[in-house]
Parts: sequence; structure tokens; C-alpha cells
Amino acid sequence: MAEQESDEMVMFNVRARFERSKLSLNEIGLKMGYPKESARKSAWQFLHKTADPRLSMLRKFAKAVGMKVSTLVRD
Repeated sequence: MAEQESDEMVMFNVRARFERSKLSLNEIGLKMGYPKESARKSAWQFLHKTADPRLSMLRKFAKAVGMKVSTLVRD
């Protein structure tokens, strides 16, 4: 249960940081390395459908918004 709550908090932090970034879904998707054709959809899925984020995805997101992964996973 604690792990699930931790994952939820990480994704809450991710979504909050995305909102503060003022980047569009397309922009964040491209910065995360998604192909132009699927950048918007892939970013949306990451932000809204991910319940258990992989470290590799968190790294891509953190780099895209110019922050450290540790800031996203902080308790």
C-alpha cells in the first residue's frame, strides 16, 4: 500500500511540474523523445494513465522540464 501511495505522489508531482512548466503536451512529448507523430498522445498517456512510473520515463520527463528526478520522487 505504501508503494502505491508513493507512486501516486510521484505522478502528482509530475503533473504539477508539467502544469508549472507552461509547455504544451506536444512540446513535452517532443522533449521526452517521442516521435513528432505521437508526441502529444504519448505525453498525455504518461501524465494521465501512468500509475506506476518507470525510472526511465521519470528521467526523460525531469530532463524535459529541467529538473532532477530526485525532486519528483521526494517524500
